[in-house]
Amino acid sequence: MTLFLGLGIAGVALLALSLIFDGILEGLFGGVLDGLFDGLLSLPVIAGFLSMLGFGGAIVLGTTGAGTVAATAAGLFAGLVAAWLTWKFSRALMRDQTAATPRGDDLVGTSGSVVTAIPADGYGEVLLQLAGQPVKLAAKSPVPVERGTEIWVEAALSTTSVAVRPVER
Repeated sequence: MTLFLGLGIAGVALLALSLIFDGILEGLFGGVLDGLFDGLLSLPVIAGFLSMLGFGGAIVLGTTGAGTVAATAAGLFAGLVAAWLTWKFSRALMRDQTAATPRGDDLVGTSGSVVTAIPADGYGEVLLQLAGQPVKLAAKSPVPVERGTEIWVEAALSTTSVAVRPVER
């Protein structure tokens, strides 16, 4: 029983360490195993196997009259199931990609409105929509633009400023 509980606790400890050191086993051999096991040798998978081997074996040994061999077999089965589920869940999570992060160049071609008047060859402020969120940026225009005027973004000058021109209707 002590051996099984020790394996279970070691698996939980390894799972906690995997939060910090995940991916180390794949890179341990200089990329030789890269893609070979496709995540089967990751620390969470090994930790899931080890903890279920230990705790599953301890449960079978403690609740039934079965011997050590039957408890080990049940623990191995539970460990393999836990390892397979951990591998499948981690692959599913790794495939879950988010949209690309918006960049300043994504503003080019968008329209907005002037919040602070823009003097000729000077800076004012405009309100734009970036990824559905309002963004207030410094704006430069070759001609003066009054407050409230609809503008068109021609270029992203920096991460906080854009070049604009008034919309002509």
